[in-house]
Amino acid sequence: MRTIINENQRGFLFKNGKFIDYLKPGKHKRFGSGFSVEIVPASGNFRVKDYAIEVFLENTDIANEVETLEVADETLALHFVNDKFKEVLPSGKYAFFKIHDKHEFRIVDTKIPEVGEDVPKYIFAYIPIRLYTKIEVADFQKARLMFDQKFMRLLEPGTYYFWNNGTRITAGIVDTRQLQMDITGQEMITLDKVALRINFVCTYKITDYVKIHTEIDDYEGQIHILLQLALREYVGKYRLDEILENKEQLSKAMLTYLKAREAEYHVTFTDAGVKDIILPGEIRSIMNTVLIAEKKALANVITRREEVASTRSLLNTAKLMDENKTLYKLKELEYIEKICDNVGNITVNGGTDLLTGLAGILNGTQKQEKQLT
Repeated sequence: MRTIINENQRGFLFKNGKFIDYLKPGKHKRFGSGFSVEIVPASGNFRVKDYAIEVFLENTDIANEVETLEVADETLALHFVNDKFKEVLPSGKYAFFKIHDKHEFRIVDTKIPEVGEDVPKYIFAYIPIRLYTKIEVADFQKARLMFDQKFMRLLEPGTYYFWNNGTRITAGIVDTRQLQMDITGQEMITLDKVALRINFVCTYKITDYVKIHTEIDDYEGQIHILLQLALREYVGKYRLDEILENKEQLSKAMLTYLKAREAEYHVTFTDAGVKDIILPGEIRSIMNTVLIAEKKALANVITRREEVASTRSLLNTAKLMDENKTLYKLKELEYIEKICDNVGNITVNGGTDLLTGLAGILNGTQKQEKQLT
């Protein structure tokens, strides 16, 4: 049997299934029955099909050309080849040809879930997702890190990685921005037994991101109920007209009430206000009728006031003209000018042109004005 081993290969000689020699590059000749040769690439993993690594490591030539590594339980090995990240190795025994490549291994202890600063973050793009948990916290968020339901610490904005070592890793995301709570269409009864619906809104910010979850079950739901009860209590103390006239007072009272409860809910309330007050259909009809009547009454008052003012003005004018004949003539002239502006020629019986007569009157009036001056 003749076998040629290339420069980038290695061969393993077996006789009747038993390893007997390590073949390097060159031409090899063997005689007899029962011989077989397994040829493998001389780079990357050292592996011979159906044989354990230990079978070959006692050979001195193999030991000189192979890098071995044993990874213990609860550890991982980061494998770098020629200073570039190659892979992550879980617990087990490994061997790699080092003939053409330089191998480096960094052992990572995974008993502590949080990934240390010495582990470069870029490698997680090449690591199987089953080996780690990734948590991303946005700029407007914080996260409560929990190991097996036990609070560990508060995570600031950023990206975090944790080893999956059997510990249950969770992160409760909390929004750090100003939040809004809406009460929409909440039906309430006033002191005078009128059912109305109120749309109300309040804004708040969380002050303690840990206690709001560890001490309060569903804080959003509880704040919603708190606001509902406060509105019901307030509305029940006042009549409908008082509520409609003092919506601003309602908003201020609610904000004062909420701020007094801030410490219990680990938030700070920044604003509160009534968006809409929705009345029942029959109440709206009655109020519309009242509004129309009020507007009509107001219009009548204004009309009478203007009529009185106009009449008084006419009376004053009449008195002046009665006392001053020249003013009376000027008033006549004013009306004559208006007639002339709108009328061409008017002929009346008697053959006299009316406009000529009017012009005569105008001339006579002008002479009187000159005599007066």
